[in-house]
Amino acid sequence: MRYISTKGACAPVSFKEAVLTGLPPDRGLYFPERIPTLPAAFIRSLPDMTFREISLTVAEALLEEDIPHAVLKRMVDDTLRFDAPLVPLEPGVEVLELFHGPTLAFKDFGARFLARVMAYFIEGESREVTVLVATSGDTGSAVASGFFQVPGIRVVILYPSGKVSKIQEKQLTTHGGNITALEIEGTFDDCQRLVKSAFSDKDFEKSRRTLTSANSINIARLIPQSFYYFYAFSRLGELKRPVVFSVPCGNFGNITGGILAKRMGLPIDRFIAATNANDVFPQFLRTGVYRPEPSKQTLSNAMDVGDPSNLARLLHIYHDDLKTLKKEIRSWSVTDRETKTLIKKIHDETGYILDPHGAVAVAGMHRYLEEEPEFGRGVVLETAHPAKFLDIVEPILDCRVPIPERLQAALEKEKESLRLSNRYEEFKQFLMAHHS
Repeated sequence: MRYISTKGACAPVSFKEAVLTGLPPDRGLYFPERIPTLPAAFIRSLPDMTFREISLTVAEALLEEDIPHAVLKRMVDDTLRFDAPLVPLEPGVEVLELFHGPTLAFKDFGARFLARVMAYFIEGESREVTVLVATSGDTGSAVASGFFQVPGIRVVILYPSGKVSKIQEKQLTTHGGNITALEIEGTFDDCQRLVKSAFSDKDFEKSRRTLTSANSINIARLIPQSFYYFYAFSRLGELKRPVVFSVPCGNFGNITGGILAKRMGLPIDRFIAATNANDVFPQFLRTGVYRPEPSKQTLSNAMDVGDPSNLARLLHIYHDDLKTLKKEIRSWSVTDRETKTLIKKIHDETGYILDPHGAVAVAGMHRYLEEEPEFGRGVVLETAHPAKFLDIVEPILDCRVPIPERLQAALEKEKESLRLSNRYEEFKQFLMAHHS
């Protein structure tokens, strides 16, 4: 399988090159040259398969030409050391809990898989890899955990100062070793801009290190985000009505993984792209004009993205056909007030504790239900454990949220980070001093 740029201005490359370079020279995003269709027999057999078996079949359809079966099986098995259970929430609506990994966020799936892919590709080589990652919260901690002590790989995490939760900050700043955390004076968009600028900087080509990314702009981070859509579908039981997935969206990697699963043959009827106040995508669907904006700070901080990178992949998948895209994806913006109200309402009525991101996705599902009362079955993606947002959730519910042991352990460690401005020259000087 070759991988092409969404901008189409450079030659196709191997999966290895796409992973280790992160971004194409034309600054598009890498995507499979073709999306393979899985056999109908595989879709029918999903209820009889395990999470690992399902994921290996999906991965092989995309990567069998690039990674040997035994190696890919080991990667999948090692990545999926935790479950993604479906939990009933309301009549016809279930929550897909994606927070049972080591950092209690859905980013663990992509980060762990990417770390193992990179380690395989550089094994036995003299080159060293510097992984740059911009985070609005959970990506940084997942990447830090997934890549910690991986030989030949150094990780530099950029996060916006004061705009991640205290627990998230501790998770991404307390590893040390091959993990460096940079506290950037600015927003997530500033962090993402710095990372993309470094990739296009010719000065780094002279270094013996390879610069790459662990954000969902890296294709190996994106692919495993399709696995749990297949798994969730397999656990829904007998289906007599269409299935709708509601996804909390920031950089749009998670929903792109779902669209990839649909294009590979998973019969998902529709997606809901639920956003917070950063509503560039709902506006785009309404007007047909894409207008990126400075990101706004909200309670659902991991979604505070004003210029989502993966929109380029969505448009590529749909061949820039907005009419078809709008048939398959609905989108609404949810305010912080609505988020708070829903967290309390759901807890009062069901006892379930949502995190702010999952609450946005549930709100999106409710909006959909208002328009499509005969919708069928709904799955809401809950992307992080509520204990990662104690300062938000506990005052809303007026009760204590239990803290899992691995989060408590992070809270007890000392923060280690370097503070930088959002000026590219300062970031470049840091990389030059450490990138040799």
